[in-house]
Amino acid sequence: MTSMKRRIFLKGTLATGALGVAASSGLLAPRSVLAAWSKDAFEAKDINSALSSLLGSSNLTASTRIKIKAPDIAENGAVVPVSVSTDLEGVESINIVVEKNQNPLAANFVLGAGAIADVSTRIKMGKTSSVLAVVKAGGKLYSTGKEVKVTIGGCGG
Repeated sequence: MTSMKRRIFLKGTLATGALGVAASSGLLAPRSVLAAWSKDAFEAKDINSALSSLLGSSNLTASTRIKIKAPDIAENGAVVPVSVSTDLEGVESINIVVEKNQNPLAANFVLGAGAIADVSTRIKMGKTSSVLAVVKAGGKLYSTGKEVKVTIGGCGG
């Protein structure tokens, strides 16, 4: 019984040591594990600049095939739940944009081939604004939106 515990301990120590050596030699570089993001798009001050930086265009086509779910009234603008889904074919990305935020691009989801186009997140909203869902599918940009009222301190102001 004692020799089994010792063997497990030795195997764990050996595996941890090998992982440490691989990480320190650059074989497991954190930069290859972390997701890439578009700094220019997330720091843009208007919707057109954000979409152009991120998607290469800001020409949007309205679509009824995109569903956005967000509260009509958000009592706390720091955590507004938003879900976006679509049945469009060939979806490459789903993006959430808040029109009146200082930095309008709130979220960017890049989807792999065959992924189900359905995402959920919580975004931050500074004030009452339109929330747009922008979907890139087949090289074109489609959008739909919803007005979300942000109350002050949750008291309806």
